[in-house]
Amino acid sequence: MTGFGTPVVVTRGYEQSPLVVLLHGRGSHEGDIIGLADALPGTLSYAAVRAPIAENGGFAWFANRGIGRPVPESLRATMDWFRSWLDEAAPPGRPVHLVGFSGGAAFAGGLLLDDPARYAGAAILYGTLPFDAGVPTGPARLTGVPVLVAHGAHDRVIPRELLDRTWSYVTGESGAAATVRLDPVGHGIAPAALDVLADWLTG
Repeated sequence: MTGFGTPVVVTRGYEQSPLVVLLHGRGSHEGDIIGLADALPGTLSYAAVRAPIAENGGFAWFANRGIGRPVPESLRATMDWFRSWLDEAAPPGRPVHLVGFSGGAAFAGGLLLDDPARYAGAAILYGTLPFDAGVPTGPARLTGVPVLVAHGAHDRVIPRELLDRTWSYVTGESGAAATVRLDPVGHGIAPAALDVLADWLTG
């Protein structure tokens, strides 16, 4: 992909196991999110990928038109870049779960909506799906696909309208096999949500 180099990736676990791809938030990096693997099943393989766009001392998955609102062309470019890496790292046939936090949640959602059959499921943690960003969000788009959504009741970072729209879509017209939780936290991962995520990954 022109303009993006080879992904920086840190891994844990066994290469033969189902792969869990951890996608960090905006302005963060792969070293921050790989630590989640410590709280998740040791029988799985984990890969934390660095987003390709340098921003404010960290990295981002796409250019924004506003918080939670990806620029469609930017999202398309980074999704294509990611898929080039993924299809080599985990050829079709090896189950892949996406786990994204904040901006990484929007990126995970974009990947899932773009090609639902490619993934075993996606966890959208304290973020929003990328609505109006060039990926399909029509009825029954995620029929039967396991999707976990965790939101913070006191989140002041992601616009509430986008959080509510994500919750409504996943639990309703998307057709997803939805697991949802609302935690009494702000824009951060609640410990109880990690317990649910661990169960969801092996469910």
